[in-house]
Amino acid sequence: MSRRDTRLLVGDILTAVEKIDRYIEGLDRERFLNDEKTIDAVVRNFEIIGEATRQLPVEYTKQYPDIPWGHMIGLRNRIVHEYFGLDLDLIWEIVKSDLPGLREQIARLE
Repeated sequence: MSRRDTRLLVGDILTAVEKIDRYIEGLDRERFLNDEKTIDAVVRNFEIIGEATRQLPVEYTKQYPDIPWGHMIGLRNRIVHEYFGLDLDLIWEIVKSDLPGLREQIARLE
């Protein structure tokens, strides 16, 4: 498998973050937790964020130690390997608390 260019991977991360923002726009926690399609879309984009992050060269991620690269990969791993036990409250908390800052950090890289 050929390696995707670092700039494209960063763009993939930002695009996935922006999609999550659009998907949850206007939703509160309860509406999110009861919206199966939105949950699936948000979780899928967290997978993309984690997978794109996993493919970034280590030398690149070391240049930006303030970005939670390991957490992004860790969430992807939990989603992929423990999909049946996802804590949707935790997903919602990440969306509301962590994603805005991540969006700013990733946007600065482009």
